Amino acid sequence: MSDDNPHSTNGSPTRSWLKQLASTFKGEPRSREELSEVISDAEQRELIDPQTKEMIEGVMTVSEIRVRDIMIPRAQMVTIDIEQDVEQFLPIMLDHAHSRYPVISEDKDHIEGILLAKDLLPYAFLPGKEFKLKEVLREAIIVPESKRVDVLLKEFRQQRYHMAIVVDEYGGVSGLITIEDILELIVGEIEDEYDDEINETDEIRPLNKHTYSVKALTSVEDFNRFFETKFNEEESDTIGGVVLRAFGHMPETDDEITIENVGFKVTNSDKRRIVQLKVMLPDSEE
Repeated sequence: MSDDNPHSTNGSPTRSWLKQLASTFKGEPRSREELSEVISDAEQRELIDPQTKEMIEGVMTVSEIRVRDIMIPRAQMVTIDIEQDVEQFLPIMLDHAHSRYPVISEDKDHIEGILLAKDLLPYAFLPGKEFKLKEVLREAIIVPESKRVDVLLKEFRQQRYHMAIVVDEYGGVSGLITIEDILELIVGEIEDEYDDEINETDEIRPLNKHTYSVKALTSVEDFNRFFETKFNEEESDTIGGVVLRAFGHMPETDDEITIENVGFKVTNSDKRRIVQLKVMLPDSEE
């Protein structure tokens, strides 16, 4: 943002944009559906760009979603055993490259705390310093599956923690959730250099309990095997081809379609091909 003429906004693009957006909302939408129509209209009139529209819709969605809908399932949690020494758990940390790891004692229902990767740095530069895993653990924050995601996001920000352990009604651990999982609902998938590395090798990657990132070039055979679906393997070689046939034309990024009760969203495409898909399973499926 430029600091030139900070006190003068007359005739500025920002002032003009805000004025137009304000005029768009004069109708005072009375429901979420009407508000969504207003937002779509604002995009069509180029008052906001598609990314801004998606973020606004993401904010609206967050208030309707429960933690159980976006948590990382128990089976996919990467944990460290409290009895392991550094030589045993360090390869796990290097392999997964997370910044935080739940530490367990007997099984995943017994969470002793959270290990932050950065807490190991002092020991790396002080070879003679004795390391005890129990002494560097952070408190594990516990939240119920039914907690609203927008409420949890507020707690994440206020209390300055980034991970919470999710439990079911019986107190058993059912998964975990991070602040990044929530922010991705608003701003879209957040990737770093390590994620790019994963994308080059993994054709199907879980995002949360019911959502997966899938390369369009994934074979229909592999897709069917992984998701236990029955898409025709003779009509198309890849899942991208299945989606393309269903659309009947070359879709654009963010276009969505449902095929045989499975939702597909195009997350990356160009004028010639579909590159990446987001696959959304029905809530009844795990």
